[in-house]
Amino acid sequence: MFLKHRLDFCCGGQRLLEDVCAEKGLDPSALLTEISNQDSPAGDLSGWASRPLNQLIDFIEDRYHQRHRADLPELIAMATKVEKVHAEKPTCPHNLADHLRNVQSAVLDHLAKEEQVLFPMIRDGHLGQVNAPIRVMEQEHEDHGRNLVYLRTLAHDFIAPPESCATWKALYLRLNRFTDELMEHIHLENNVLFPRALCE
Repeated sequence: MFLKHRLDFCCGGQRLLEDVCAEKGLDPSALLTEISNQDSPAGDLSGWASRPLNQLIDFIEDRYHQRHRADLPELIAMATKVEKVHAEKPTCPHNLADHLRNVQSAVLDHLAKEEQVLFPMIRDGHLGQVNAPIRVMEQEHEDHGRNLVYLRTLAHDFIAPPESCATWKALYLRLNRFTDELMEHIHLENNVLFPRALCE
């Protein structure tokens, strides 16, 4: 529901729903009604609040880390092709491939820190030592959030223009999915994994 309305529930959290809705021109009461009437989606993440931390980490690595590593090189290749073929069109997403390379570098560096430092500490039960690494990860999540905002701007809100080719359309569809998945990933860490690791 938050993804549908493009509400940031991962990087810019800890804000009142009324304030966020006011910025987006949404009625908070209508949004809450819509949420309450919604069936639980197939990818519902709410069950992880009570599952063992090791299982949660396994899920994050299997579902998100692997997908990000697979998706980003393909997105860069697609963006490079679109920019080369359609460079003269005013709707061409110029500099998109370069930005995606920056996103890839930041994301892969972040995943490595989680897999090599933070996640092993949590798995081994060293929860009293995770405060500093978690703060670093949260700051990097903020950076990822800003990168996603700029990504959406470069790619014209992922709305393919009428003159777009099949690759261009597919690129925007996949960018939208990548953005949603990275936001879900960050949400699961910021709002489920990290708070639990800090208090258990």
